[in-house]
Amino acid sequence: MADAMSNGLKPLLIGDLEIKIPIIQGGMGVKVSMAALASAVANCGAAGTIASVGLAYGIDERGREFVEASNEALQNEIRQAKKLTKGVVGVNIMVALSNFEALARTAAKENADFIISGAGLPLSLPEFTKGTSVKLIPIVSSQRGAELIIKTWKRRYDRMPDAIVVEGPMAGGHLGYRLEDLKSHTAASLESSVVDILKVVRGYESEFGKSIPVIAAGGIFDGKDIAKFLRLGASGVQMATRFVATFECSVPDEFKRMYIAARKEDVVIIDSPVGMPGRAIRTKFVDRVMRGEKMPFKCSYKCLRSCEPNAVPYCIAKALCNAVAGDLDNAVVFAGSNVERVGTIVSVKELIDELVREAIAEFKK
Repeated sequence: MADAMSNGLKPLLIGDLEIKIPIIQGGMGVKVSMAALASAVANCGAAGTIASVGLAYGIDERGREFVEASNEALQNEIRQAKKLTKGVVGVNIMVALSNFEALARTAAKENADFIISGAGLPLSLPEFTKGTSVKLIPIVSSQRGAELIIKTWKRRYDRMPDAIVVEGPMAGGHLGYRLEDLKSHTAASLESSVVDILKVVRGYESEFGKSIPVIAAGGIFDGKDIAKFLRLGASGVQMATRFVATFECSVPDEFKRMYIAARKEDVVIIDSPVGMPGRAIRTKFVDRVMRGEKMPFKCSYKCLRSCEPNAVPYCIAKALCNAVAGDLDNAVVFAGSNVERVGTIVSVKELIDELVREAIAEFKK
């Protein structure tokens, strides 16, 4: 494992948690970032993230049993990761999930190092992790979101976020922006959001005497990008898309090949039943979604709070599951805006070494 001195980058400190290389691998559901990928990242000195969404999809699809099966599947992934690494591994839990509370309690009980939470504002997250040491890291895309979480957590729970992920409009998957702003490219850039949110956070840090690291996310591709955001004042970055094209990512080869083959024009913004836009690679299924077709489905449980199975045009969980099952014609394959720059499949170690090397070279310029 690289250490902070030898890699030349300052470690990312989140409370008493030290991430030697200031990169968090982003959580990717359904079943994209699991124990194998998260532990490989952690073994290189960065932080790995298990995505909690949809781990039990297709295991048990009956109401209450689905919640139990999801808890058990997440518990198994965390335990598996802990067997494979002594490094830092956390969990991503979407606020939009109907079993958000149960998953948060499971992650805390299993001693995940952190919970990163977005797809909505996790205003009640501290309630489900009381008495544990798990670090709580909300994802925001605006100053307003950051202020609301800080004020609400302080008032309700007398605690602050342990760090904040600022996600910009170039990220893959579900995005905290209006569909029209993404399509017209009028959403605030990640650079301006990081600067704005740092100002907000610095004010609260001095008021309450607690450090809140800001982590930049969304469209970060190489070491130059990492150096740019560290220079702006971020303490670390979160990256997801690059980690799909690694040997340790557990998706099938045809999924990875789709990343490598993607061109700029293949990346589109879709309307997701989560109630948020999402960035995905075009597939036959995505083309049907964009034409406004309805793909009826049966749902014996409701995995998303906002989903009305009879009203929404398709099941996002099934479409994401089809992707990792290799049925790409009937799938949604999420990816970041820079996916067309992914050229080859490498090991996690090769990727992280390259990112660190590029970032240090950029700092030396």
